[in-house]
Amino acid sequence: MAEALEVFRGIGKLVSLASAAARGGRHVTDADLAAIENAALVSENGKIKWVGPEAKLPPDYRKKRAKDLKGRVVIPGLVEPHTHLIFAGNRSAEFEMRNQGVGYQKIAEAGGGILATVRATRQASEKQLAAIGQKRVDRFVRQGVTTIEVKSGYGLSLDEELKMLRAAKSLKRARIVPTFLGAHAKPAEFETADTYLDYLIETALPKVKKEKLATRVDAFVEKGYFSADSTRRYFLAAKKLGFGGSIHADQLTLSGGARLAIELGAQSADHLVQLGSEEIAMLAKSDVTCVLLPSADLYMDCAYPKAKELMAAGARVALSTDFNPGTSPSQDVALVGVLARVRMKMTLAETLVAYTVGASHALGLAKQIGSLEKGKACDFAVLTGSIDELFLDVGQMPIHTTYSSGREI
Repeated sequence: MAEALEVFRGIGKLVSLASAAARGGRHVTDADLAAIENAALVSENGKIKWVGPEAKLPPDYRKKRAKDLKGRVVIPGLVEPHTHLIFAGNRSAEFEMRNQGVGYQKIAEAGGGILATVRATRQASEKQLAAIGQKRVDRFVRQGVTTIEVKSGYGLSLDEELKMLRAAKSLKRARIVPTFLGAHAKPAEFETADTYLDYLIETALPKVKKEKLATRVDAFVEKGYFSADSTRRYFLAAKKLGFGGSIHADQLTLSGGARLAIELGAQSADHLVQLGSEEIAMLAKSDVTCVLLPSADLYMDCAYPKAKELMAAGARVALSTDFNPGTSPSQDVALVGVLARVRMKMTLAETLVAYTVGASHALGLAKQIGSLEKGKACDFAVLTGSIDELFLDVGQMPIHTTYSSGREI
Protein backbone atom coordinates (compact mmCIF):
# COMPACT_ATOMS: atom_id res chain seq x y z
CA MET A 1 0.00 0.00 0.00
CA ALA A 2 1.34 3.44 -0.92
CA GLU A 3 2.46 5.69 1.91
CA ALA A 4 0.15 8.56 2.79
CA LEU A 5 2.62 11.40 2.20
CA GLU A 6 1.58 15.07 2.16
CA VAL A 7 3.94 17.99 1.48
CA PHE A 8 2.96 21.54 2.44
CA ARG A 9 4.96 24.40 0.95
CA GLY A 10 4.56 28.15 0.75
CA ILE A 11 4.08 28.61 4.50
CA GLY A 12 4.83 32.27 5.25
CA LYS A 13 5.40 31.57 8.92
CA LEU A 14 5.13 28.29 10.84
CA VAL A 15 4.61 28.73 14.58
CA SER A 16 5.98 25.44 15.87
CA LEU A 17 5.86 26.05 19.67
CA ALA A 18 8.75 23.58 19.90
CA SER A 19 10.50 25.66 22.56
CA ALA A 20 7.37 25.85 24.71
CA ALA A 21 6.86 22.11 24.36
CA ALA A 22 10.46 21.44 25.42
CA ARG A 23 9.78 23.24 28.71
CA GLY A 24 6.42 21.63 29.27
CA GLY A 25 4.49 24.84 28.65
CA ARG A 26 5.96 26.64 31.68
CA HIS A 27 7.45 30.16 31.93
CA VAL A 28 6.32 31.05 28.41
CA THR A 29 7.96 33.93 26.53
CA ASP A 30 7.45 35.32 23.02
CA ALA A 31 10.53 33.38 21.91
CA ASP A 32 8.65 30.17 22.66
CA LEU A 33 6.54 30.67 19.54
CA ALA A 34 9.60 29.22 17.76
CA ALA A 35 8.44 30.58 14.42
CA ILE A 36 10.03 29.40 11.18
CA GLU A 37 9.84 31.89 8.30
CA ASN A 38 9.13 30.59 4.76
CA ALA A 39 8.59 27.05 6.00
CA ALA A 40 7.56 23.66 4.70
CA LEU A 41 5.93 20.71 6.43
CA VAL A 42 5.80 17.02 5.49
CA SER A 43 3.20 14.61 6.83
CA GLU A 44 3.50 10.83 6.50
CA ASN A 45 0.68 8.59 7.66
CA GLY A 46 -0.74 11.43 9.72
CA LYS A 47 2.47 12.32 11.56
CA ILE A 48 5.03 15.03 10.94
CA LYS A 49 7.94 13.58 9.00
CA TRP A 50 9.85 16.81 8.44
CA VAL A 51 9.45 20.49 9.33
CA GLY A 52 11.75 23.43 8.67
CA PRO A 53 12.65 26.24 6.26
CA GLU A 54 11.45 25.47 2.74
CA ALA A 55 14.93 26.23 1.40
CA LYS A 56 16.16 23.16 3.31
CA LEU A 57 13.37 20.81 2.17
CA PRO A 58 15.07 17.49 1.25
CA PRO A 59 15.22 16.75 -2.50
CA ASP A 60 12.99 13.66 -2.24
CA TYR A 61 10.17 15.81 -0.87
CA ARG A 62 10.75 18.56 -3.45
CA LYS A 63 9.81 16.07 -6.16
CA LYS A 64 6.45 15.35 -4.55
CA ARG A 65 3.29 17.18 -5.46
CA ALA A 66 2.78 19.78 -2.74
CA LYS A 67 -0.05 21.78 -1.26
CA ASP A 68 0.77 25.48 -1.62
CA LEU A 69 -0.40 27.45 1.44
CA LYS A 70 0.26 30.74 -0.37
CA GLY A 71 2.30 32.50 2.27
CA ARG A 72 -0.19 32.00 5.08
CA VAL A 73 0.64 31.50 8.77
CA VAL A 74 0.38 28.00 10.28
CA ILE A 75 -0.13 27.25 13.99
CA PRO A 76 -0.56 23.93 15.83
CA GLY A 77 -4.13 22.68 16.01
CA LEU A 78 -5.90 24.04 19.07
CA VAL A 79 -6.83 21.64 21.86
CA GLU A 80 -10.08 21.91 23.86
CA PRO A 81 -9.29 20.05 27.13
CA HIS A 82 -12.59 20.63 28.97
CA THR A 83 -16.02 20.41 27.31
CA HIS A 84 -19.44 19.00 28.17
CA LEU A 85 -20.29 18.78 24.49
CA ILE A 86 -22.85 15.93 24.62
CA PHE A 87 -26.17 17.08 26.06
CA ALA A 88 -29.78 17.79 25.08
CA GLY A 89 -31.98 20.77 25.89
CA ASN A 90 -30.81 24.12 27.19
CA ARG A 91 -30.86 26.09 30.42
CA SER A 92 -31.45 29.57 29.07
CA ALA A 93 -33.91 30.37 31.87
CA GLU A 94 -31.10 29.94 34.39
CA PHE A 95 -29.09 32.64 32.67
CA GLU A 96 -31.83 35.12 33.49
CA MET A 97 -32.17 33.78 37.04
CA ARG A 98 -28.46 34.20 37.77
CA ASN A 99 -28.54 37.71 36.36
CA GLN A 100 -31.35 38.51 38.79
CA GLY A 101 -29.28 37.35 41.75
CA VAL A 102 -30.22 33.68 42.18
CA GLY A 103 -27.11 31.66 43.09
CA TYR A 104 -25.88 28.52 41.35
CA GLN A 105 -26.55 26.30 44.35
CA LYS A 106 -30.05 27.77 44.86
CA ILE A 107 -30.88 27.01 41.23
CA ALA A 108 -29.68 23.43 41.73
CA GLU A 109 -31.72 23.01 44.92
CA ALA A 110 -34.81 24.12 42.99
CA GLY A 111 -34.32 21.34 40.41
CA GLY A 112 -32.28 23.30 37.90
CA GLY A 113 -28.59 23.12 37.14
CA ILE A 114 -26.98 19.82 36.20
CA LEU A 115 -30.05 17.73 37.03
CA ALA A 116 -32.19 19.77 34.62
CA THR A 117 -29.85 18.79 31.78
CA VAL A 118 -29.87 15.20 33.05
CA ARG A 119 -33.63 15.05 32.54
CA ALA A 120 -33.39 16.40 28.98
CA THR A 121 -30.43 14.20 28.04
CA ARG A 122 -32.09 11.04 29.33
CA GLN A 123 -35.02 11.75 27.01
CA ALA A 124 -32.78 11.96 23.93
CA SER A 125 -31.64 8.93 21.94
CA GLU A 126 -28.00 8.07 21.31
CA LYS A 127 -28.51 8.96 17.64
CA GLN A 128 -29.96 12.36 18.53
CA LEU A 129 -27.11 13.13 20.93
CA ALA A 130 -24.55 12.15 18.30
CA ALA A 131 -26.16 14.37 15.67
CA ILE A 132 -26.27 17.35 18.05
CA GLY A 133 -22.72 16.66 19.15
CA GLN A 134 -21.38 16.48 15.59
CA LYS A 135 -22.68 19.98 14.82
CA ARG A 136 -20.83 21.23 17.88
CA VAL A 137 -17.63 19.44 16.86
CA ASP A 138 -17.87 21.02 13.42
CA ARG A 139 -18.15 24.47 14.98
CA PHE A 140 -14.97 23.88 16.99
CA VAL A 141 -13.14 22.61 13.91
CA ARG A 142 -13.99 25.81 12.02
CA GLN A 143 -12.17 27.68 14.80
CA GLY A 144 -8.94 25.70 14.36
CA VAL A 145 -9.59 23.06 17.02
CA THR A 146 -8.33 19.56 16.20
CA THR A 147 -8.64 17.78 19.57
CA ILE A 148 -11.68 17.93 21.85
CA GLU A 149 -12.17 16.40 25.28
CA VAL A 150 -15.82 15.33 25.67
CA LYS A 151 -17.29 14.53 29.08
CA SER A 152 -20.29 12.45 29.98
CA GLY A 153 -22.05 13.44 33.20
CA TYR A 154 -25.59 14.27 32.13
CA GLY A 155 -26.82 10.68 32.29
CA LEU A 156 -25.98 9.79 35.90
CA SER A 157 -27.08 6.18 35.50
CA LEU A 158 -25.02 3.45 33.94
CA ASP A 159 -27.12 3.06 30.80
CA GLU A 160 -27.46 6.79 30.27
CA GLU A 161 -23.78 7.50 30.84
CA LEU A 162 -22.83 4.73 28.42
CA LYS A 163 -25.27 6.23 25.90
CA MET A 164 -23.47 9.56 26.16
CA LEU A 165 -20.04 7.99 25.81
CA ARG A 166 -21.11 5.97 22.76
CA ALA A 167 -22.45 9.15 21.18
CA ALA A 168 -19.11 10.84 21.90
CA LYS A 169 -17.19 7.92 20.41
CA SER A 170 -19.13 8.26 17.14
CA LEU A 171 -18.08 11.88 16.57
CA LYS A 172 -15.95 12.56 13.48
CA ARG A 173 -13.42 15.03 12.09
CA ALA A 174 -11.69 16.08 15.33
CA ARG A 175 -9.70 13.84 17.67
CA ILE A 176 -12.12 13.02 20.50
CA VAL A 177 -10.88 12.34 24.03
CA PRO A 178 -13.78 10.82 26.04
CA THR A 179 -13.98 11.42 29.80
CA PHE A 180 -16.34 9.63 32.18
CA LEU A 181 -17.87 12.28 34.44
CA GLY A 182 -20.26 10.05 36.32
CA ALA A 183 -19.34 11.96 39.50
CA HIS A 184 -20.91 15.17 38.21
CA ALA A 185 -23.84 15.34 40.64
CA LYS A 186 -25.81 12.92 42.80
CA PRO A 187 -28.85 11.67 40.87
CA ALA A 188 -32.21 11.67 42.62
CA GLU A 189 -32.25 7.86 42.73
CA PHE A 190 -29.50 7.78 45.38
CA GLU A 191 -29.81 8.92 48.99
CA THR A 192 -26.26 10.16 49.47
CA ALA A 193 -23.22 11.10 47.41
CA ASP A 194 -21.27 8.27 49.02
CA THR A 195 -23.77 5.58 48.01
CA TYR A 196 -23.68 6.94 44.46
CA LEU A 197 -19.88 6.82 44.43
CA ASP A 198 -20.08 3.21 45.64
CA TYR A 199 -22.26 2.47 42.61
CA LEU A 200 -19.80 4.18 40.27
CA ILE A 201 -16.85 2.27 41.73
CA GLU A 202 -18.50 -1.15 41.83
CA THR A 203 -20.63 -1.04 38.69
CA ALA A 204 -20.02 1.88 36.34
CA LEU A 205 -16.21 2.14 36.20
CA PRO A 206 -15.67 -1.57 35.36
CA LYS A 207 -18.31 -1.36 32.60
CA VAL A 208 -16.84 1.79 31.05
CA LYS A 209 -13.42 0.15 31.14
CA LYS A 210 -14.67 -3.10 29.61
CA GLU A 211 -16.39 -1.33 26.73
CA LYS A 212 -13.39 1.01 26.18
CA LEU A 213 -15.63 4.06 26.08
CA ALA A 214 -13.39 6.43 28.04
CA THR A 215 -9.74 6.79 28.99
CA ARG A 216 -10.22 9.38 31.72
CA VAL A 217 -12.50 10.21 34.66
CA ASP A 218 -13.52 13.49 36.23
CA ALA A 219 -15.39 14.57 39.37
CA PHE A 220 -17.03 17.77 40.61
CA VAL A 221 -15.39 18.43 43.98
CA GLU A 222 -17.57 21.13 45.48
CA LYS A 223 -19.85 21.87 48.42
CA GLY A 224 -23.18 20.17 47.78
CA TYR A 225 -21.68 17.75 45.22
CA PHE A 226 -18.69 15.54 46.09
CA SER A 227 -16.20 16.12 48.88
CA ALA A 228 -12.46 15.75 48.45
CA ASP A 229 -12.41 12.85 50.92
CA SER A 230 -15.16 10.96 49.09
CA THR A 231 -13.63 11.65 45.69
CA ARG A 232 -10.24 10.32 46.80
CA ARG A 233 -11.43 6.71 46.99
CA TYR A 234 -13.27 7.08 43.69
CA PHE A 235 -10.14 8.29 41.91
CA LEU A 236 -8.00 5.61 43.48
CA ALA A 237 -10.41 2.99 42.17
CA ALA A 238 -10.32 4.60 38.72
CA LYS A 239 -6.51 4.74 38.70
CA LYS A 240 -6.38 1.06 39.62
CA LEU A 241 -8.36 0.36 36.44
CA GLY A 242 -5.94 2.46 34.37
CA PHE A 243 -7.94 5.67 33.96
CA GLY A 244 -6.27 9.05 33.83
CA GLY A 245 -8.23 11.98 35.10
CA SER A 246 -9.02 15.53 36.04
CA ILE A 247 -10.93 17.27 38.82
CA HIS A 248 -13.39 20.16 38.76
CA ALA A 249 -11.55 21.99 41.53
CA ASP A 250 -12.04 25.05 43.71
CA GLN A 251 -14.52 26.80 41.44
CA LEU A 252 -17.17 28.09 43.83
CA THR A 253 -15.39 27.49 47.14
CA LEU A 254 -11.90 26.41 48.23
CA SER A 255 -13.05 22.80 48.41
CA GLY A 256 -9.70 21.00 48.37
CA GLY A 257 -9.92 19.92 44.75
CA ALA A 258 -6.52 21.26 43.69
CA ARG A 259 -4.78 19.65 46.66
CA LEU A 260 -6.52 16.37 45.87
CA ALA A 261 -5.46 16.56 42.21
CA ILE A 262 -1.85 17.02 43.29
CA GLU A 263 -2.04 14.19 45.84
CA LEU A 264 -3.51 11.78 43.29
CA GLY A 265 -1.32 12.82 40.36
CA ALA A 266 -4.30 13.91 38.25
CA GLN A 267 -3.62 15.14 34.73
CA SER A 268 -5.37 18.41 35.47
CA ALA A 269 -7.24 20.52 37.98
CA ASP A 270 -9.90 22.64 36.29
CA HIS A 271 -11.48 26.03 37.16
CA LEU A 272 -9.25 27.00 40.15
CA VAL A 273 -10.98 30.30 40.82
CA GLN A 274 -10.62 30.19 44.62
CA LEU A 275 -6.94 29.32 45.00
CA GLY A 276 -4.80 30.71 47.80
CA SER A 277 -1.04 31.25 47.76
CA GLU A 278 -0.36 27.80 49.23
CA GLU A 279 -2.33 26.01 46.51
CA ILE A 280 -0.59 28.08 43.82
CA ALA A 281 2.84 27.11 45.16
CA MET A 282 1.83 23.45 45.35
CA LEU A 283 0.49 23.41 41.79
CA ALA A 284 3.65 25.05 40.49
CA LYS A 285 5.77 22.25 41.96
CA SER A 286 3.48 19.53 40.62
CA ASP A 287 2.87 18.04 37.18
CA VAL A 288 -0.85 18.89 37.35
CA THR A 289 -1.98 21.18 34.53
CA CYS A 290 -4.14 24.14 35.60
CA VAL A 291 -7.07 24.31 33.17
CA LEU A 292 -8.58 27.79 33.33
CA LEU A 293 -12.10 28.41 32.02
CA PRO A 294 -12.66 32.17 31.87
CA SER A 295 -15.86 32.10 29.82
CA ALA A 296 -17.49 30.17 32.69
CA ASP A 297 -16.27 32.87 35.07
CA LEU A 298 -17.80 35.49 32.79
CA TYR A 299 -21.18 33.74 32.74
CA MET A 300 -21.04 33.11 36.49
CA ASP A 301 -20.05 36.75 37.07
CA CYS A 302 -17.31 35.74 39.47
CA ALA A 303 -13.60 36.31 39.92
CA TYR A 304 -11.13 34.96 37.38
CA PRO A 305 -8.32 32.53 38.22
CA LYS A 306 -4.97 33.98 39.25
CA ALA A 307 -3.31 33.08 35.96
CA LYS A 308 -0.34 35.43 36.26
CA GLU A 309 0.47 34.22 39.76
CA LEU A 310 0.23 30.60 38.66
CA MET A 311 2.49 31.12 35.64
CA ALA A 312 5.00 33.25 37.57
CA ALA A 313 5.29 30.48 40.16
CA GLY A 314 6.01 27.98 37.39
CA ALA A 315 2.66 26.25 36.99
CA ARG A 316 1.56 24.95 33.61
CA VAL A 317 -1.66 26.59 32.39
CA ALA A 318 -4.22 25.50 29.82
CA LEU A 319 -7.34 27.20 28.49
CA SER A 320 -10.71 25.85 27.36
CA THR A 321 -14.30 26.94 26.79
CA ASP A 322 -15.93 24.67 29.40
CA PHE A 323 -18.73 24.51 26.82
CA ASN A 324 -21.83 23.33 28.68
CA PRO A 325 -25.56 24.15 28.73
CA GLY A 326 -25.62 26.04 32.02
CA THR A 327 -22.57 27.97 33.15
CA SER A 328 -20.71 28.39 29.85
CA PRO A 329 -23.13 27.97 26.92
CA SER A 330 -20.59 29.22 24.37
CA GLN A 331 -18.20 27.53 21.99
CA ASP A 332 -16.43 30.79 21.24
CA VAL A 333 -12.71 30.05 21.37
CA ALA A 334 -11.90 33.69 20.60
CA LEU A 335 -13.91 34.77 23.66
CA VAL A 336 -11.81 32.51 25.90
CA GLY A 337 -8.62 33.99 24.49
CA VAL A 338 -9.82 37.57 24.81
CA LEU A 339 -10.83 36.99 28.44
CA ALA A 340 -7.47 35.37 29.12
CA ARG A 341 -5.69 38.42 27.72
CA VAL A 342 -7.96 41.15 29.14
CA ARG A 343 -9.11 39.69 32.47
CA MET A 344 -6.16 37.45 33.33
CA LYS A 345 -3.49 39.60 31.62
CA MET A 346 -1.99 36.69 29.70
CA THR A 347 0.22 37.56 26.73
CA LEU A 348 -0.64 36.35 23.25
CA ALA A 349 2.17 33.79 23.45
CA GLU A 350 0.95 32.54 26.85
CA THR A 351 -2.60 32.28 25.53
CA LEU A 352 -1.62 30.33 22.41
CA VAL A 353 0.66 27.97 24.37
CA ALA A 354 -2.12 27.40 26.92
CA TYR A 355 -4.53 26.43 24.12
CA THR A 356 -2.02 24.00 22.58
CA VAL A 357 0.94 22.74 24.62
CA GLY A 358 -0.71 23.26 28.01
CA ALA A 359 -3.97 21.72 26.87
CA SER A 360 -2.16 18.68 25.45
CA HIS A 361 -0.61 18.05 28.87
CA ALA A 362 -4.03 18.35 30.50
CA LEU A 363 -5.17 15.38 28.42
CA GLY A 364 -1.99 13.34 28.80
CA LEU A 365 -1.23 13.76 25.08
CA ALA A 366 1.80 16.05 25.13
CA LYS A 367 3.93 13.54 23.22
CA GLN A 368 1.42 13.42 20.37
CA ILE A 369 -0.10 16.89 19.92
CA GLY A 370 0.27 20.54 20.93
CA SER A 371 3.29 21.57 18.83
CA LEU A 372 4.51 21.06 15.27
CA GLU A 373 7.51 18.77 15.67
CA LYS A 374 8.77 15.64 13.99
CA GLY A 375 6.93 12.55 15.21
CA LYS A 376 3.83 14.37 16.45
CA ALA A 377 0.42 14.37 14.80
CA CYS A 378 0.23 16.67 11.78
CA ASP A 379 -2.58 18.77 13.26
CA PHE A 380 -2.52 22.43 12.31
CA ALA A 381 -4.60 25.47 11.46
CA VAL A 382 -3.94 27.87 8.61
CA LEU A 383 -4.67 31.51 9.45
CA THR A 384 -6.31 34.12 7.24
CA GLY A 385 -3.97 36.81 8.54
CA SER A 386 -1.16 37.32 11.04
CA ILE A 387 -0.75 35.65 14.41
CA ASP A 388 -1.56 38.99 16.04
CA GLU A 389 -5.17 38.54 14.92
CA LEU A 390 -5.61 35.51 17.19
CA PHE A 391 -7.75 35.97 20.32
CA LEU A 392 -8.55 39.56 19.37
CA ASP A 393 -12.07 39.68 17.92
CA VAL A 394 -14.80 38.03 20.02
CA GLY A 395 -16.82 35.69 17.82
CA GLN A 396 -14.17 35.51 15.13
CA MET A 397 -11.16 33.23 14.85
CA PRO A 398 -8.96 34.04 11.81
CA ILE A 399 -8.93 30.46 10.51
CA HIS A 400 -8.65 29.67 6.80
CA THR A 401 -8.49 25.87 7.01
CA THR A 402 -7.95 23.21 9.68
CA TYR A 403 -5.94 20.01 9.20
CA SER A 404 -5.91 16.84 11.28
CA SER A 405 -3.33 14.12 10.69
CA GLY A 406 -2.28 15.94 7.53
CA ARG A 407 -5.78 15.99 6.04
CA GLU A 408 -8.02 19.01 5.63
CA ILE A 409 -11.06 18.69 7.87
